[in-house]
Amino acid sequence: MLRVLAVDDEKPLLEELLYLLRSDPRISSAEGASDATGALRRITRALESGPEGPDGIDVVFLDIQMAGLTGLDIARLLTGFARPPLIVFVTAHEGFAVQAFDLKAVDYVLKPVRPERLAEAVRRARALLGRPDGAEPETAAARAGAAAGAGAAAGAGAIERGPEQIAVELGGVTRFVAIADIAYVEAQGDYARLHTDEGSHLVRIPLSTLEERWAARGFVRIHRRHLVALGRIDELRMDAGTTSVRVGSSELQVSRRHARHLRDLLMRQATG
Repeated sequence: MLRVLAVDDEKPLLEELLYLLRSDPRISSAEGASDATGALRRITRALESGPEGPDGIDVVFLDIQMAGLTGLDIARLLTGFARPPLIVFVTAHEGFAVQAFDLKAVDYVLKPVRPERLAEAVRRARALLGRPDGAEPETAAARAGAAAGAGAAAGAGAIERGPEQIAVELGGVTRFVAIADIAYVEAQGDYARLHTDEGSHLVRIPLSTLEERWAARGFVRIHRRHLVALGRIDELRMDAGTTSVRVGSSELQVSRRHARHLRDLLMRQATG
């Protein structure tokens, strides 16, 4: 069972969020805070108590745009602690997703909150804490060990649907993106942004994992931050010892360690 704190400076939205959380049988207690000051006071008490203590909090459901400190500010403060509660952002704005996931958020739920979407956020939090639905860990040590394994699985946030598509999610909506439509991938912390002609999609999966999975599909690493579909490269540019490629309207730098291999691949493709 989870102990949670909901934080929102709009009282009706806070009450609605608390109602939904208290309706979930996987949650043993749900407290509310209507501003950042109250939230920090309650979180401080939880940190002093410890995760297993009587005042502990497992998950904070946190609004982003609030008067004074924002939800992102609170999350940054919590990164300085050894065992902070997990963070689920609950916001009306899509534009903070990258910052949220950089702060190791468990999930990013868009308002208006749908019960089934909130239930999924609770499921992910339980998985990271080693409490998958239908089971509870036997000991604190078991919970910690399970969390390490669950973090890798639940943190992916994207699955491949058959051999040709990858599922991406934002705000409870799952979209299936054709891998052939992806021009390049950009690393953003432990996450990756897939760039297509129509836009981009953030997935919770490391660039190194996509590099390994998609090598046979013609994706090549050109930089620590970029993975590119070889067939989508329009130009290779070399100037004053630097190398870059043009992919559509984007110009991407090629690191020195990848430049020679990329040139060889492009030459083989052109002559082959």
